[in-house]
Parts: sequence; structure tokens; C-alpha cells
Amino acid sequence: MSSPVYTTLTRQQGLMQEMQAVANNLANSSTTGYKSDKAVFTEFLVSTGNSADQSLSMGALGGHTFVMEQGGLNFTGGRFDLAIQGEGFFRVDTPQGERLTRAGHFQLSSAGQLVDMHGNAVLSAGGNPITIPDDVLDVKFGEDGTISGNGQIIDQLGIMTADGELRRDSNTYFSADGGTVQAQDAKLVQGALEQSNVSPVLEVARMIEVQRAYEAGQALLEREDQRISQLITAVRER
Repeated sequence: MSSPVYTTLTRQQGLMQEMQAVANNLANSSTTGYKSDKAVFTEFLVSTGNSADQSLSMGALGGHTFVMEQGGLNFTGGRFDLAIQGEGFFRVDTPQGERLTRAGHFQLSSAGQLVDMHGNAVLSAGGNPITIPDDVLDVKFGEDGTISGNGQIIDQLGIMTADGELRRDSNTYFSADGGTVQAQDAKLVQGALEQSNVSPVLEVARMIEVQRAYEAGQALLEREDQRISQLITAVRER
């Protein structure tokens, strides 16, 4: 395979991966607590001959980074709708282990446990499931996560930050392989949900840019294919 074809095919693959990230952002532009995803590419060299100077500079998907900018607040008035202002995540206990999320659309299970929209238990600052007693009707959440009702403190919601790198497990779940620490400057807002921080206008503009770049690469591949075919025909006719 010729170097221009090999290089362009690699570029096309990268553009497809970038398009997937953009499409996923657009699909989650109204998802509570969603954080915009951006593909990150790395450069590497591929040898094209026996000598050190015979190589091509290529690119490949190196990973993803997330825009953690605060999303707008949608004030719902829901008793168990919670949003975090500032850094920090809610802790939830999933079948895959503890996960972090900014999606605070919570409810009570039949057993009185505070759970997220997927039925996973929301954890306290101590890492335990939070249970609201049946006789508590007026549940209040303080800015520091303190949960109270009937004039008594019930528990404290865990608001954590990652002690190291974050890894996205799903659209609204993150895992912190290095563990978590208590968030310092986060404030809890009751009766509100954090909206996605995706800007549909910027994502559509990026989608158009990626699409045009892909079409340009496809045109280059077609021209290179014609050039090679003409070269082969000329050699055969000698």
C-alpha cells in the first residue's frame, strides 16, 4: 500500500472516531449531568523502509477527555432532585462497584433507600446506603449534603472528587481508579438538576467540519486510486 493511501486511511479512521464522539455528545445534549466528551489523538511513527529516516508520522486515538464545566441548573422543585454547584460527584453503588455521577435525579425505593434513576443506591459520606425513615415527610438537604427531617439529622450525602484520573464508564457514570476524597467547595442544591454542558451549536459546527475533512480524504483516496491504476496500465502496455 502506498504511503499516501496508508496515511489517509489512518486519518479517515481518526475522523470517524471523532465523529462518534460528536454524535454521542449531541445524543446526550439533554441528558442530566452529562459531560461533553472530546477525542484525544496521539502521534506515532511507522517505518516505511530499512533506514531510520524512512518513516511516516501517523495519528491514532489516544483516549478521551471530558469537559467538566458546570452545566446549567434546571429548577424542578423535586424533593429528591439534587444538583452540585462546583466540583464533586455523587457516589452510587452499582453492580460494577462504586461510581461517580453528576446526575442527581433521585428517588426512594420501596425499602426507603435513596436510589438513582437506575435503582442504584446513593451513598453517604461514609460510603453506606442512605435510608429515609418512613415517618419523615419533609426531607431537607443542606448545602454540605446534610440530610435532615422532622428536626433531626438523618445522614450526610457523599459529595466526592476523584483522587487521580477519571474514567467514563457510561454516559453519566465515572470511575476513579485512584479512589475519591471529600469535595471541599461543592454546594448541594435541592430541587434542581444539572443540565448537560454540551453546546449543540458547537457540536453541529464540529460535525460539519469533521464531515468535510472526511469527504476531502475520500476524494484524495479516489484520486490516488486512479493514479495507481493509470500507472499499472501504463506499465502493462509497454
